[in-house]
Amino acid sequence: MTSPAYDPNNIFAKILKGEIPSVKLYEDDDTLAFMDAMPQANGHLLVIPKVASRNLLDADPAVLTKLMPVVQKLAIAAKRAFEADGVTVAQFNEAAAGQTVHHLHFHIIPRHEGVPLKAHSGKMEDIEVLKANAEKIKAAL
Repeated sequence: MTSPAYDPNNIFAKILKGEIPSVKLYEDDDTLAFMDAMPQANGHLLVIPKVASRNLLDADPAVLTKLMPVVQKLAIAAKRAFEADGVTVAQFNEAAAGQTVHHLHFHIIPRHEGVPLKAHSGKMEDIEVLKANAEKIKAAL
């Protein structure tokens, strides 16, 4: 069974085109990282490729080769910035697996022992909190 086609009007594609604002914290020629607007913990960020990929299942391996070192670098920085005990790196493929935005993305979430994740509830975090968290991660890079 094949996946549906990539939708160039998904929210992350719109962020890449500058049509929707985001709190960016890292960008290079191939990737963009920004704060999750509905974080499950302080420092929750997303890393996406700049090319159209619905998810891991249809991504060009060359895209993954460029994306994964950035995911690693930002996971290390987020863990350091938030003095976390660990870090969750999550990636979902298709709705049945929990994917809600159909543009390849990795969640990076700093974790503290005994502290559960907040629900991905639809409640937007205050923009100033997101900006401050982005600055902490940038400083840890």
